[in-house]
Amino acid sequence: MEHVGIVGAGTMGRGIAYVAITHGVQVTLYDVAPGALESAAAQIEAWLGEATARGRLDEGEARRARDRLRLSATLEDLAGAEIVIEAAPENLALKQEIFRQLDTICPPGTILASNTSSLSITALGAVTRRPDRVAGMHFFNPAPIMRLVEVVRGLATSEETVRALVDLARRWGKTPVVVKDTPGFIVNRVARPFYLEALRLIGEGVADPPTVDRLVRALGFRMGPFELMDLIGLDVNLSVSESIYHAFFEEPRFRPHPLQRQMVQAGRLGRKTGKGWYEYE
Repeated sequence: MEHVGIVGAGTMGRGIAYVAITHGVQVTLYDVAPGALESAAAQIEAWLGEATARGRLDEGEARRARDRLRLSATLEDLAGAEIVIEAAPENLALKQEIFRQLDTICPPGTILASNTSSLSITALGAVTRRPDRVAGMHFFNPAPIMRLVEVVRGLATSEETVRALVDLARRWGKTPVVVKDTPGFIVNRVARPFYLEALRLIGEGVADPPTVDRLVRALGFRMGPFELMDLIGLDVNLSVSESIYHAFFEEPRFRPHPLQRQMVQAGRLGRKTGKGWYEYE
């Protein structure tokens, strides 16, 4: 796969784009939100500069990587990609509409992959004429650093498609894990108690976020649950929590906490807004 299309230039989309261009792949990064492409380009440029300063890339490699990135506000520009990775907000109706459009725009052989962290791959494939070519390719934040990638097999996903995504992830220096299409897949299902028990602790006044984070780091985690929510975005965390809760028919152990919604309503979404559980300069 020499040409990859990416839908969405937010945190995950730009991270995946950086991974691809630094591994020799041409990328067309698409977004229509005002300023999104410019912001993504600036972030990717900063990452390239940092990698050069640290000796991970030389000047020539960074320049060639930069030349592989194309920005576009026209979805039809993704028609030439061998794989399109969708990294839009975690909303099933929105993602299904994107997949319907991509199914019309892209040739039948193009793989359509979603970076969704919790939504049904089978439901995304069902709105296309190529459900065998639809799969999940779930990266983790920050995508340039985190090695794990969940390759999600929908009900109709072909073995050929799964193998292609596993091979691509490995070529990009990632560690792919093939999983079935279940709510939250592996990581986000395992992560629910990590977040939710921490939220219950502070909701009951047992401790505050810095104390919980400090204790969790003392156990060997690189980040505590509140630090991680701020990094990922509290809106994303709430959306995933609600998605998994409803997908399991409101099973109590997956019930989101009211504090999650309260923080989102207050606009305290974490690092991207300058305030979350912590304040950022």
